[in-house]
Amino acid sequence: QVQLVESGGGLVQAGGSLRLSCAASERTFTYYTMAWFRQAPGKEREFVAAISGSGSRLNYGDSVKGRFTISRDNAKNTVYLQMNSLKPEDTAVYYCAADRTTSLPVTPSYDYWGQGTQVTVSS
Repeated sequence: QVQLVESGGGLVQAGGSLRLSCAASERTFTYYTMAWFRQAPGKEREFVAAISGSGSRLNYGDSVKGRFTISRDNAKNTVYLQMNSLKPEDTAVYYCAADRTTSLPVTPSYDYWGQGTQVTVSS
């Protein structure tokens, strides 16, 4: 069982930046694709970004390309999401997810999920 704990959410003005972190309990962290999803009230869970176990392959949702950067530190069992040029439409609960796979799924089919962290962007 992989436990994921997100942190770093908060309230920020439009145009600002935040960095989310997700710490994983799994000792074989490098075997897991890690991803971020988000869900706004009344909307479906949306793919944000994914990163392969080694960190060599990345994938981003169209709405965040060029603004968000996913990265990981395998020595710390942690994945990050750097969010720049934030917009009010980025407001959502952001979830970290993990799956023991070599692919980069963009659907919420991951096996393990964190509890979520709220990001609110004011206009």
